[in-house]
Amino acid sequence: MTGSFANNAQSHNGQLPDEQFVRQLLRDSRQVKSVSGRMKLLSERLLGFPYNRKPLIGSPTQPEVLVTRMDSFDCLTFLETVLALARIRNTEEFPAEIRNIRYSNGEVSYRSRLHYTTDWSRHQVEHGRLTEMTLGEETLSREKPLFFLKSLPPKLAHYRYFPKHRIDSVSRWLLDSDIIYFVSGREGLDIGHLGLIVRDNQRLLMRHAARSHRQVIEQELGEFFRLNKMSGFIINRPREI
Repeated sequence: MTGSFANNAQSHNGQLPDEQFVRQLLRDSRQVKSVSGRMKLLSERLLGFPYNRKPLIGSPTQPEVLVTRMDSFDCLTFLETVLALARIRNTEEFPAEIRNIRYSNGEVSYRSRLHYTTDWSRHQVEHGRLTEMTLGEETLSREKPLFFLKSLPPKLAHYRYFPKHRIDSVSRWLLDSDIIYFVSGREGLDIGHLGLIVRDNQRLLMRHAARSHRQVIEQELGEFFRLNKMSGFIINRPREI
């Protein structure tokens, strides 16, 4: 399915089919002028939705399907959905926007899917959806072999990241709807998790689809750093249209 909504999923309340739910979200966010502002509002609407460890359909042996489900998410499909909704004007544009965000050349295939998150990030930056903010003297450069996904050929990733201890200085300039990627120390893997930054007065929060909580949650960013191991983090910022 490459141009319409999946017809087997419902929204969190079990009543609205996906297309109607997307229409409602777009209506609610229409008066917000900025992409980052819409991402903040839309991500709030998805708090409490279930975590889904395998929300997509496709493998080397199973045909790829363009999934546009709105009933459950993993950490990446949550961000894909919020970013896509913030950039479109009507429900008809949603499947195409998801397709162009998720696949390297817009072709719905397992090989074209942006499986490794540093590739996903780079793709959004190159196509003008996000801006790379991981710059400057506080960052480190990394070259890492990626082989975590056994169904894909090994590859070499190149990326910059902030070491974990730099979060206090970086947090001072983070804005609503910045995307934070947590660099994995695991062999063969680039990114272990990602989420959306939200400022609430003096609190710095992150909204993310958390496997440990089995749902989309809002959490103190500092708490996440204290409780989780990581090599560092990467920051992207949504670009305005």
